[in-house]
Amino acid sequence: MQFIDFNSYSNKTIEDYQIIKRGTVEIIPEKYLLDKLEKSNRTQTPLKIKAGFDPTAPDLHLGHYVLLRKLKHFQDLGHTILFLIGDFTGMIGDPSGRSQTRKRLTKEEVQQNAKTYEKQIFKILDPNKTKILFNSNWLSDMTFEEVLNLTSKYTVARMLERDDFQSRYKNGESISLIEFMYPLIQGYDSVYLECDVEIGGTDQKFNLLVGRTLQEEYGKEPQIILTLPLLLGLDGVKKMSKSYGNYIGIQEKPYQIFAKLMSISDELMWNYFEILTDIPQQRIFELKTIHPLEAKKILAEEILKSLYSEQEAKEAKKQWEEEKSKAKESIMVLPPETPVYIVPKGIREEKLSNILFNAKVETSKTALKKLFDSGSIKLGENLETITNRDYMLRFPGEYYVRIGKKKYLIIKS
Repeated sequence: MQFIDFNSYSNKTIEDYQIIKRGTVEIIPEKYLLDKLEKSNRTQTPLKIKAGFDPTAPDLHLGHYVLLRKLKHFQDLGHTILFLIGDFTGMIGDPSGRSQTRKRLTKEEVQQNAKTYEKQIFKILDPNKTKILFNSNWLSDMTFEEVLNLTSKYTVARMLERDDFQSRYKNGESISLIEFMYPLIQGYDSVYLECDVEIGGTDQKFNLLVGRTLQEEYGKEPQIILTLPLLLGLDGVKKMSKSYGNYIGIQEKPYQIFAKLMSISDELMWNYFEILTDIPQQRIFELKTIHPLEAKKILAEEILKSLYSEQEAKEAKKQWEEEKSKAKESIMVLPPETPVYIVPKGIREEKLSNILFNAKVETSKTALKKLFDSGSIKLGENLETITNRDYMLRFPGEYYVRIGKKKYLIIKS
C-alpha cells in the first residue's frame, strides 16, 4: 500500500478527496488522485472525468444512479464530465461477468437506446456542465492499420488473466476475438479523450485498467481509476438489473419509487444509505437508533428529492402512508367461491403479473399494468400494495390477491 502524507496537501484538496472517496471500493492509485486534485486546485484547471455507458437497454435504474452520483460529486467540485455513450462498443457487448458470448445488438437498437440516456442522465447531472460523447465518432473512422496497432499494445496472456475469460478458457467454452477487442476499444476511448479519471463498477475493473495501460502505451498520462460497488437489487441477493426484475427505474413515478424502496430489507437499507445518499456518516449512525420503518422513509424521501423535487418526495411519502393506513384498517376477507389458480407443477417462482395474466384477471397486459401502477393490486391478508410488476411469488405456497375493489384470487401450488 502506497504511503500518503496528507500534510502535503491543501485543506481544499483533502475535502474534495473525502467527498470523492465516499462509497468507492478502490482508487487506483490513490496518491495520484490527490496529486491531480492538488494540481487542479492550484492551477484552476478542471480534471476530465470519464464514465462510459453502453446503451444495451433503454432504461437507467438506481444501479446506474450510483455512478451518476459520483459524476455529480466531481461536477459539483468544478470538474468536466465526459459522459460517454458507447454506441460503438454497445454493438459488441461487454463480456464482463459473462459465461458465454453476449448477443450483439444492431446499430438501430443501440441508437434508439442511446436517445433515452441523454434525457435520463439530466435528472442528476447539470446539462450545461456535461459533455455527451459517442465513441462511434472516432472508432468508426479507425483504419485497419490503426486497429492492428491497437491490438499490438496488449497480449493474449494478459487478456486471459481476466477472471471470466480464464474460467471460460479452462472450461473449454468459446471466447470470440471480438470479446478480446472490447476492453481494447473501451481503453482506446481513454486514450482518445485523454481523461484524468475513469469511473466504473467493480465488474469493470479489468476494462478500466486496460485503459490506463493503453494511455501509457500511447505516451499519455495514465488515468486514475475509481471503482464503485454494484448495487444489490430489491431482493437483496442479485445485483440490480432489469433482467432480474429487482430494479427501480430512475424514470418511474415518485410513488412507485417510494413504495419499492419501502419494500427492501432493513439490512439492505443501510447499504442504500451509504451509496445512494450524501447523508453524513454520523447522521446514519443516529438513524440506526430509531425505528427501521421511519429510517426507511427518510432514505426513500432523500433519494426521491435527488430524482424529482422535495415537494414530490413529500407527496409520494404522504400517499404511501395513506395507503399503509388504509391497509391496516382492513383485513382481506375472501368472498365465497373465490376463484383458485393452480400454478403448474415444477414452477418454483413466478412473477405475480404473469400469474394474474395467465389467470385471465385482465384481457391485456396494458390493463394489468394500470392496476399495478395505480396501487390496485393487494397481496395477503394485510392487503400489501404491490406496484412492482416484477414482484416474485415463490412456490410451493398459497397467496391471496385482491384486484381493485371487488375481484379476488387464490394462487397456490
